[in-house]
Amino acid sequence: MAGLAYRGPVTVPPPPPEPPVPPAPSPGPAQLSDPAATTPAGSLPVPALAVRGLWRSFGRKVAVAGIDLDVPRGSFYGLVGPNGAGKTTTLSMATGLLVPDAGRVLVHGRDLWADPTVKGTVGVLPDGLRLFDRLTGAQLITYAGLLQGLDRPTVAARTADLLAAVDLVADRDTLVVDYSAGMTKKVALACALVHAPSLLVLDEPFEAVDPISAANIRDLLASYVGSGGTVIVSSHVMDLVQRMCSHVAVIAGGRVLAAGTVEEVRAGASLEDRFVELVGGRTTGEGLAWLRTSSD
Repeated sequence: MAGLAYRGPVTVPPPPPEPPVPPAPSPGPAQLSDPAATTPAGSLPVPALAVRGLWRSFGRKVAVAGIDLDVPRGSFYGLVGPNGAGKTTTLSMATGLLVPDAGRVLVHGRDLWADPTVKGTVGVLPDGLRLFDRLTGAQLITYAGLLQGLDRPTVAARTADLLAAVDLVADRDTLVVDYSAGMTKKVALACALVHAPSLLVLDEPFEAVDPISAANIRDLLASYVGSGGTVIVSSHVMDLVQRMCSHVAVIAGGRVLAAGTVEEVRAGASLEDRFVELVGGRTTGEGLAWLRTSSD
């Protein structure tokens, strides 16, 4: 994490007005209560991830405004929204990377912020992740596995498997600093998978990844879900989410506008058209007549 540079004495302005105080989270309907406390044997299964009344402000800017979300076990869950919708902030709080102002995060019914061991069951690929790029690809995956408490023989075997899965075998001994953006994304994904988490949270995993590698990653994730894992992925590519995901949530302005299965949310339209309908803000480009060309 970058340090803070000293820029000399400054005049401290008066503090800005306090941001809006989030209301106390309401229990809501039965399916939005704490699954760890209210799911008896024989009832609906505990979600892989349950978010309750999640709030986060930065100064006077409210980034996430009381989000409730259930991610079923074994689902491939897409999180979509416009730029600045609060997707990355939500995922950061849901994975223990950012402390929420209010609300709870439950992973398989266990409170992420009350029980630190829960984080070990989650694999995370944050957007814009800074890696130890003076390690080679193989060393970085090995380091990630050792940090998760795996023994060296297990880490070595899994590192070899993951390098093959993300097509980095030929570059295993190349420093990560010399990787392309797509290669960096792939090795970061391998680091998120090395400890075999039960929940995998990926923020824009296909950004800067070539089509062949993207197809291989989709196959890898589909196999992971098929074996009982749960994947949450954020993306701006609606067609990809519609084809790849079983469930989707549309977020804008720090709130959930729609959530459910992909079929339920798109309601007979394409996911892209439904997204535009829910979020709004589409423009026609009028007033840019100077961009138009003429054959005259």
